[in-house]
Amino acid sequence: MDFSTIMEQVQSFIIAYGFKIIGAILTLIIGFWVIGWITRVVNNTMEKRGFDATIRPFLGSLVSVGMKILLLLSVASMFGIETTSFIAIFSALAFAIGLALQGSLGHFASGVMLLVFKPYKVGDLVNIGGGQNGTVEGIQVFNTVLKTLDNKRIFVPNGVVTGNVITNISGQGILGVELTFGIGYGDSIDKAREAILKVGKECPWVLDDPAQGVFVASWGDSSVNLASRPFCNSENYWPTYFYMHEHVKKEFDRVGISIPFPQMDVHLDK
Repeated sequence: MDFSTIMEQVQSFIIAYGFKIIGAILTLIIGFWVIGWITRVVNNTMEKRGFDATIRPFLGSLVSVGMKILLLLSVASMFGIETTSFIAIFSALAFAIGLALQGSLGHFASGVMLLVFKPYKVGDLVNIGGGQNGTVEGIQVFNTVLKTLDNKRIFVPNGVVTGNVITNISGQGILGVELTFGIGYGDSIDKAREAILKVGKECPWVLDDPAQGVFVASWGDSSVNLASRPFCNSENYWPTYFYMHEHVKKEFDRVGISIPFPQMDVHLDK
């Protein structure tokens, strides 16, 4: 085969497929840009129409994935591939992949259940997935996204969420902050109770109703443990928690109440 024959074949290939390849590349570039634009429009429309913030990312993901599949089918048809047979092959592959990815499909089904039954919504402080704590940022197709107090992002598979106990800490609007303070056996319980209640009244986030109480919770090895549960709005849980711990210690110091620590007496026999 001489050089001229090879060049003729190359030219024939370029004439036959070159424009199709260029057209396919342009179609993909423009198509992905249009899909991104449509997805943003859909999300903005859902936001303006008052769609639940929990369901918007989920529906947006479905719209995006569906349109990208249609785009790939359109590009395939540009090369003369029969889309009907391609769809049949794609369906068979989807079935096979579905069998191989039963876990992922389970996460998808769990995501639908979370959107239907709504055990939590975006913005709720939750404990889910076997001990993960954080504020819900979104419920995606396969995962629930949490933002922790130290600004970490945790992706919890939806199947793990529905397979474990879900504790919605802030979903009721207000919640009690569980606190325990130890005092020495020689200190006055009434004086300590007065100090804790005083700090609760001064805390800017503690609510008057339900009223805060202070009770003897237990007798420890070296301390009398006092339990208190001031209530606050759910978004103020952590500020209240830290404020109470810091200022109760300061108030105990001011009124002369000791906070005991484990001690050991050693006796030496001569």
